[in-house]
Amino acid sequence: MAFDYKNFKKTRSGQADKPEWAGWKWIKFTVATLCYLAFLYWVKSWWGLIVVPFIYDAYISKKIKWTWWKELESDIARTIMSWVDAIVFALVAVYFVNNFFFQNYQIPSSSLEKTLMTGDFLLVSKMSYGPRIPQTPLTMPLTQHTIPLVNCKSYIEWPQWEYRRVKGFGKVELGDIVVFNYPAGDTVAVAFNGDYYARCYDEGCLAVTEQGYEVPLMETLGREEQQELFDQLYSIGKQMIAAKTNIYGSVVSRPADRRENYVKRCVGLPGQTLQIKDKIIYVDGKAEETPTFAQFTYKVYTRNNQILSDEMCEELNISDEDRDKILDHHQGIPLTRMAAEAIRANKDFCDSIVEIKDGYWGNLYPLNHQYGWTRDNYGPIWIPAKGQSVKLTLDNLAIYERPIRVYEKNSLEVKDGKIYINGKQTNEYTFKMDYYWMMGDNRHNSADSRYWGFVPEDHVVGKPLFIWLSLITDRNGQSHGVRWSRLFTWVDNIK
Repeated sequence: MAFDYKNFKKTRSGQADKPEWAGWKWIKFTVATLCYLAFLYWVKSWWGLIVVPFIYDAYISKKIKWTWWKELESDIARTIMSWVDAIVFALVAVYFVNNFFFQNYQIPSSSLEKTLMTGDFLLVSKMSYGPRIPQTPLTMPLTQHTIPLVNCKSYIEWPQWEYRRVKGFGKVELGDIVVFNYPAGDTVAVAFNGDYYARCYDEGCLAVTEQGYEVPLMETLGREEQQELFDQLYSIGKQMIAAKTNIYGSVVSRPADRRENYVKRCVGLPGQTLQIKDKIIYVDGKAEETPTFAQFTYKVYTRNNQILSDEMCEELNISDEDRDKILDHHQGIPLTRMAAEAIRANKDFCDSIVEIKDGYWGNLYPLNHQYGWTRDNYGPIWIPAKGQSVKLTLDNLAIYERPIRVYEKNSLEVKDGKIYINGKQTNEYTFKMDYYWMMGDNRHNSADSRYWGFVPEDHVVGKPLFIWLSLITDRNGQSHGVRWSRLFTWVDNIK
């Protein structure tokens, strides 16, 4: 009787493998296909059906030699290709997981201290609010917008898909800590670490004053005059930044999902009216509870110019960076109210402690009008909601100009005191997206919505679940140990 070789294959050792049960490959194919179809149903993208024949081939027909490199004669070549195969698989898996399920995020600054601290590493859930279908799908995994070392774009600008979000477990709620793309990051000067738009106005003012002209006080101008002046200053500043490549580098634009990731607390939801009065946030006229770990700035006067001891800093959770500020009475030191009271109670150390009463501070949103708001007394401001309309006037146009023009891609201009959207005169606009108001818990040391305005729903990335690593990090980004007590702390449990 002749030996049947069809059901056996030779291993490289020369021994024959046992034949695989014929039904097993169909089981694996069925499970893989059903999982893939469930994913397509979730994301509502049936273009993915073109992949099904390839799944069939991988498990059943095996017409394509997916692992052709295993038949190479050279051991070195096989080893290299095995590594290439493993790396490609890992990159694809990471791309898939990062886009639709989970993403790592590191806290880079102190804007949320002491709720979240510099050096905290977070696991961010994309499924909490529903993942976005990638708007720039062709990108290098594990990068946001730039490939390290070579400093080139990590994504290909074409194709760019329209914003679409698939169903998640819930929606953004008041008080949630949210990771999102930086709203004002659509245009950036690559060598400048700051808000491009605010810098345009600053450069415009500087250029005008250097030419011997005096910029008039905004409060002396009417709304239309303010609009015209700010437009002129912005145009001049934009030209100055473009000319100062040695300082600012090149100016680039980035799609929404390729902008820097920020993390803040949501303090205002779509359709709500927000106001800050004496540091307290009011939503629809109701005072909201201030987070326990929120920080404000204090001037601390110590006896005999003492400095905070290491023991006191550890007890009160005061960073080295903040401790250095205690003798700088001009700047002040950020403290939680619990820490401030503890310092005040230490009569041997503290002579007096004063909470800073805030005045105007920096370029507040909107950048192109002056409302007399401060970081501690801001608004009231209505937050746009999808399907809801707002009456537009020259008095409030600056607040809603950016959502209308930039985020929802309309043309907007003012002629002879009248407002035109897409070439048509109007006094009303209906929004196409929901918007949110985001703020840091370190209220006097946070770049947030008070400075760059609303966060559109298409910028929302996900919700941090827990801290998986926390490194003690100084102002230079150097790590000096691990905060063991913060490991695997659920973010929702930090109030």
